Amino acid sequence: MRERTAGPSPTWRAEPTSTAALPSSAPPPPVPTAPGDPARFDTAREQLKRLEVRGWDRTADFKRSQFGKAWSDDVDVEFGHNGCNTRDDILRRDLKNLVVRPRTCYAQTGTLVDPYTGETIAFTRGPDTSNAVEIDHVVALADAWYKGARSWDPQRRLDFANDPRNLLAVSPKANFDKAFRDAASWIPPNQAFRCDFVARQIEVKTAYGLWLAAKEKKAMEAVLARC
Repeated sequence: MRERTAGPSPTWRAEPTSTAALPSSAPPPPVPTAPGDPARFDTAREQLKRLEVRGWDRTADFKRSQFGKAWSDDVDVEFGHNGCNTRDDILRRDLKNLVVRPRTCYAQTGTLVDPYTGETIAFTRGPDTSNAVEIDHVVALADAWYKGARSWDPQRRLDFANDPRNLLAVSPKANFDKAFRDAASWIPPNQAFRCDFVARQIEVKTAYGLWLAAKEKKAMEAVLARC
């Protein structure tokens, strides 16, 4: 997610002049999770019952730097240490009609159907065009910080910030509108994705032992009741 307190992470950088730092062959595109699985929603409802409800931990203010270098490959989660940065991994996973630059990690062109809005976005890699698609933290880093992540060690926070389970390619406007909000104050305008969105937030919070605010839990229950 583009955290307002720290500004957006870079969406484009010039390619290296040497291929020495690139993989000898591009890794295969990651496989996206199939949406709309009823079993997933049943699991989310059960997980939601077990998540702790507490107030926000405001002992220290959130800073983006507390979660390490943006899009680091030096992580112990899926796609970590594959020679590609996390943004490129998620673009290759989420874009349709994908064209990857040979022997690189770079999505050159593709099409995104933004899960948050349903909008179709044409993507072309470049200094003036890559920002048509951004990567959102489904559970915002600030939300995680105030609901358990403050006590984590730096590597766990770095892993969280780059965990593909918590990342989606989305439109810049949707990313900005969501910002640091939890489900009590923001759910996707695309009604067809709301169940998957809430289920994913619950899965991530369960995996990392994050807690919920009381209003957040009620909002999640209301969404899942219609799934």
